[in-house]
Amino acid sequence: MDISRFLFQVLPYLMEGIPVTMQLTLLSFALGLALGSVLAAARVFGSKPLSIISRSYIEFFRGTPLLVQIFFIYFSLPAVGIRLDAFTASVIAIGFNSAAYQAEILRSAIKGIPEEQYLAAESLGMTTVQTYRFIIFPQAIRVATPALVNEFVALIKYTSLASIIGVAELFRRTEYMVSYTFMPEIYLLAAAIYLAICLPSSQFSKMLETRYAIPGYKRALV
Repeated sequence: MDISRFLFQVLPYLMEGIPVTMQLTLLSFALGLALGSVLAAARVFGSKPLSIISRSYIEFFRGTPLLVQIFFIYFSLPAVGIRLDAFTASVIAIGFNSAAYQAEILRSAIKGIPEEQYLAAESLGMTTVQTYRFIIFPQAIRVATPALVNEFVALIKYTSLASIIGVAELFRRTEYMVSYTFMPEIYLLAAAIYLAICLPSSQFSKMLETRYAIPGYKRALV
């Protein structure tokens, strides 16, 4: 490998894709959290029809490949007059997919709170709204936080699928550079960059899990 070419041409070009990757991750995660919160609420508090709709959404997006979802949103929606640029289509597809997983994380966190907590709140004369606002939700958020951070880390890697429709994120730039230089070892460099991004987030998740752990409780599992 030509070290000078690697340092002054390949690496800077790949690094320019990191902001796009992080934008995709942050926007998709925010969309997934907002929609996932609604889906979780529908599963836990909604009527039977709402619960069925929420569960159907979750099963569909968890049971079909993310790549297919990206292709559908980018290539199929124009047929009904909805045209999205590649970046927006990727955010929507990844965000909708993440919402299904985040909904289950939040739902399991709420359901994981022991029944004794509800009974204690009822014995104190608290209403249902007060019980969830002051007793259940604060604990559920603590339980769910590590799993949500893990989902964020997973999204960093999932954004590489946006390259298939032309979003110039980290992996797309890697493909460009491999085609230009005929140096397949650049894929290893991309993997190292992804690792450098994901590893601190994973360590952050472990720190949160320790810091916000509730004694006697197990964290939310999906």
